[in-house]
Formats: sequence, structure tokens, C-alpha cells
Amino acid sequence: MSWVRRHRPLAAIAAVAVIGAAGALVVVVGTLLSAGGTAQPAAATTTPQTTVTVLSGPAATAPATTAATTATTAPTTTTAPQPASAPRLARPRIVWKPIPFPAHRLAETAAYALRHYGIDTWRLRHPHVIVEHYTESTTMLSAWSLFAQDVPDSELHELPGTCAHFIVDRDGTIYQLVPLDVICRHTVGLNLVALGIEHVGTSDAEILDDPAQMRASLHLTAWLMQRYRIPLGDVIGHAESLTSPYHHELYPSWRCQTHADWQPADMAVYRARLKALLRRYRIPVGPPVARVSSGC
Repeated sequence: MSWVRRHRPLAAIAAVAVIGAAGALVVVVGTLLSAGGTAQPAAATTTPQTTVTVLSGPAATAPATTAATTATTAPTTTTAPQPASAPRLARPRIVWKPIPFPAHRLAETAAYALRHYGIDTWRLRHPHVIVEHYTESTTMLSAWSLFAQDVPDSELHELPGTCAHFIVDRDGTIYQLVPLDVICRHTVGLNLVALGIEHVGTSDAEILDDPAQMRASLHLTAWLMQRYRIPLGDVIGHAESLTSPYHHELYPSWRCQTHADWQPADMAVYRARLKALLRRYRIPVGPPVARVSSGC
């Protein structure tokens, strides 16, 4: 955005009874149990536990014959191995650093949504898209300060002021600025349905080459995808906004408005890395998303 822009195979409940010449009966049973924003606490996990019960009974005498002693062994029953449950991707560490969003800014947001989308609301009811941006600045605070100002933006000259839901700093710290059920102005045509993630930096390449920032960004994006069931194809760069099937803008003069941050080639790299993380945690990538022709 450019205005500074997880047991082993289920321990086979197994029972083995052996009656030998000595007449000892031993039964062994083994059981293994495992369990697989608004800013909210991470989901609790269950620690795997193992319970083993060993039972021994009184001596049992095998029937005798004149020829020999016969040993009888009970058949062993096993349970088919169960697939290992996938670990759930935990909520990343997020620092809550809200920008001012009083009643009048909410009202401005609802009026903006009515003008541009035909819906009088400031609520982001169910996100369908995640838009990646960079700030075109070198510090988190400079971007935060810009978003905190509720003044007409320098490009389109409208209220409310621009904002994003998150900023990912260069050291990997994730800041949340706005509740996830509130619309932010970060992408023309998509604000009604999209969460915005800003990255401190001045180019796609700079962010892609920053390991700490990328780890945090991918974790945050994957967690949001898991939470809202957003397909991989609906994770886009700002520069891809016009080809999103969710793009909708009532102002004719704004219908081709977009920015240059996160070009398709760079987003292809980002999505490939994101897909690898999703597979690790068995988070669905979702169905393919057909891009649309913008006509611009």
C-alpha cells in the first residue's frame, strides 16, 4: 500500500494370554491417547499421555496328557494404526497497539462503505481475502502514526483515514491496530471483505529477503487463513486487487485504482512459501481461485 504506506499406532489395545507349563497367565494392555482476532489467546493443546496396565492372575494348570504337555497361546488382537493427527497452527504472538477508532471514525467508515459498496456498515463480517502490503517507510511507528490520523488520504482525499489491521515489523514483531471485525481502508474495491497486512519496508524483495519478517508474516497469514477458511488463492498482493473475484467498486473513477506493492511474481514466491507452511500443519489450501479480467 503506498500511502506510506500432533502416536505411535494407537497402542494396539492388545491382550496376550499365555498358559505355559508353569501355569502363569499374564495380560498386558496398552493404551495411547493423543490430541491431535480481535486478538484472542492461543488455543489450548492436550499433552499426549500413555497408560499401561499390567494384570497378573493366579497360576493356571494346563491339561496334562500321557504323551506330553500342551501349551496353548491365545491369538493376539491388534487395532489398525490410526493416522497421526496434525498439529494445529497456534496463534502467533501479536502485540495489541490500537489506533484511535472512536464513534465518529466508525461512522465515517460506514458512510464510506455505503458510497463505495452500497452497504451502510463499518463491520467486517466475514473476511474472504487477505491483502499483503508494504509501508514504503522504514519504521513501524511512522506507519502506525499515519494510520492513527483520521484525516483525508493524500491520494483519494476521503475519510476515514487509511489503515490496516496488522503491521509486521522487520524484527518479526506483529502489531494489531484494529479489531478484526472492523473495516479498514487499505485496498480500493476490497475493504468490505479483506484483512490488510502491512510490512515495514520499501519493496517486495526487501521483505522476501528478511527471514524474521517473513516467518512472522507467513505465520500470521496462515493463522488467519485457518481461522476464516480463506483459500490460498485469495491471499493477494495489493497489485493483484483488480483481478480478485471479490473486487467491487461503485465509483467509476476508482474501479481501476490499485497500487504497485506486491507484484504477481513476488506474490507467487510468497504463496509458495505459504503453501509449504499450510501443508506442514495440514491446513487446506482451498479450491483454485479464478482471477478475473479487470478491463483496465
